[in-house]
Amino acid sequence: MAEHHYDVVVIGAGPSGEGAAMNATKHGKRVAIVEDKPTVGGNCTHWGTIPSKALRHSVKQIITFNTNVMFRDIGEPRWFSFPRVLQNAEKVMGKQVKLRTQFYARNRVDLFNGRAYFLDEHRIEVRGGKGEEILNAKSVVIATGSRPYLPPDVNFRHHRVYNSDSILKLSHTPRTLVIYGAGVIGCEYASIFAGLGVKVDLINPGSRLLTFLDDEISDALSYHLRNNGVLVRHNEQYESVEGDDHGVILTLQSGKKIRADAFLWCNGRTGNTDKLGLENIGLEPNTRGQLSVDEHYRTAIPHIYAAGDVIGWPSLASAAYDQGRSVSSDLIGDEHFRFVSDVPTGIYTIPEISSVGKTERELTEAKVPYEVGQAFFKDLARAQITGEAVGMLKILFHRESREILGIHCFGDQAAEIVHIGQAIMNQEGEANSLNYFINTTFNYPTMAEAYRVAALNGLNRIF
Repeated sequence: MAEHHYDVVVIGAGPSGEGAAMNATKHGKRVAIVEDKPTVGGNCTHWGTIPSKALRHSVKQIITFNTNVMFRDIGEPRWFSFPRVLQNAEKVMGKQVKLRTQFYARNRVDLFNGRAYFLDEHRIEVRGGKGEEILNAKSVVIATGSRPYLPPDVNFRHHRVYNSDSILKLSHTPRTLVIYGAGVIGCEYASIFAGLGVKVDLINPGSRLLTFLDDEISDALSYHLRNNGVLVRHNEQYESVEGDDHGVILTLQSGKKIRADAFLWCNGRTGNTDKLGLENIGLEPNTRGQLSVDEHYRTAIPHIYAAGDVIGWPSLASAAYDQGRSVSSDLIGDEHFRFVSDVPTGIYTIPEISSVGKTERELTEAKVPYEVGQAFFKDLARAQITGEAVGMLKILFHRESREILGIHCFGDQAAEIVHIGQAIMNQEGEANSLNYFINTTFNYPTMAEAYRVAALNGLNRIF
């Protein structure tokens, strides 16, 4: 059995693993990465972020075609099959895999295909690959990601019962769909399927959608989902899910029964830690399969780090990449280490949502004297031109100092627009001020101009 020696062994080739491996090898470390899937990119590329966003883009184009008056001359509204729309997503995934495979080759990172298993604190066996190999590592980064939590009382082997991974293999287009779980993933898929003309029931175990969002944005999302034909049911728990040849019957604890062509489970995720042999090194994940780390991403064993979804919050590809880079910074001992905490939300519903900083509720509870500046997209020339009039930008700022405290955006391109506000929020002292937006000339017509409109709107509220 061959044994190889490395400075750093990274387990998992998703965003956090890639971030850690690339940063370490750039600083002269000898690095290996172990990946149990046939291709690199992690869940992000193959099952999560990339395919669902590519899918959403195609659906948005279909919605435009079916609703824009200009296209009516071409023909009647079209019905699109789900598998056909997925083909575009698969092309994007292929491009991502090719790009990321080149990163490892170009930077001389050894890629081992197979499942990593800890023999002890420094030795990792690669199982199920071409040959059994042992990697001896000075430091290890666990970046194994997460998978959908699957309750044992739901039969996911049934051909009409799906989870947020297997839905990407859906080979037909259901006319009716029940989605259980109204977190980010559930809301995104509700938007996508409603956009394809599917009648969606969205079952939310909680009392409102995405409670971490600003209340006004959460309300707007609820309205637009319902406006697009999604029936949202709050405060409901499942009793049973039964599939037959024709569809699925969901029985709720409240006694309701809902029948649909297909069922999609989007409720919770589990860290991928169960087959790593962690018991051999004394590391114990929590009940959700996640590892706890300190403020330097170290587990209870100082030379073994963890990053990305496997440590829980915020479980975003964007944060995972930065966490992985930070792990390497700690290993190398350079000055670029940061604990990733200032993370913008990007939610790719239709329309999309993005925010950074505090919400109105948080500021009110903390008794911070804030004010609000708003810009509604329907009033912006650029949105009128593109026909994307749904949405708004909201700036929360301190009444006295005018410091920016929160940016909340809802509507087309929200995830891009939010970064302008984020850049100003991160400036030191007086440079973080509403005045920047008032005293800066924005291109016209643009969506970015929403900042000038919102800032002037907020200025008018101060007396």
